[in-house]
Amino acid sequence: MANIISDEMIEYVGILAKLELSDEEKEQAKQDMGNMLDYIDMLNGLDTEGVEPMSHVFPVHNVFREDVVENADERDKILANAPAAKEGAFKVPKTVE
Repeated sequence: MANIISDEMIEYVGILAKLELSDEEKEQAKQDMGNMLDYIDMLNGLDTEGVEPMSHVFPVHNVFREDVVENADERDKILANAPAAKEGAFKVPKTVE
């Protein structure tokens, strides 16, 4: 499978990645990409019959917590720190005419 990696492909990938590669780096990248494709080929040859597809290694289903309202009735405490307040909200200088 490694034979399908051409010098033009390495050049193209370098352009896409905005990398300037020396000739030695291009050869190393060509070898590395070939090794990756060989490994993928090996994985494609494995028998996965009866193996359930998964999106995560661990059996995680729902990791979200329930929303709990905290500090709900502290408007007066919060507005006490404001330089100015009006009708239960922060009062700020007008910024748009």
